[in-house]
Amino acid sequence: IIMMSQNRQEDKDRDRAEHDYKINLKAELEIKLLSEKIDHLLVHQNKKLLEIQEMQIQYLENIENQILHTKDKKENKEEE
Repeated sequence: IIMMSQNRQEDKDRDRAEHDYKINLKAELEIKLLSEKIDHLLVHQNKKLLEIQEMQIQYLENIENQILHTKDKKENKEEE
């Protein structure tokens, strides 16, 4: 009877260990998937930020050109 009880307990322990293994494996796969999604989002975000930065540089260059152009006009009027 004791041996049968031990065998049943071993079966239960084995089933529990297998169940825990499957849960851990599933969690590991989900974590990997989430990590890949975050990596994808970061790459996309970095591209978008670079595009915004390029637009800002263009705007600043346009403003600088307008200021220089206005300054040149004023200097030419003063010379006349």
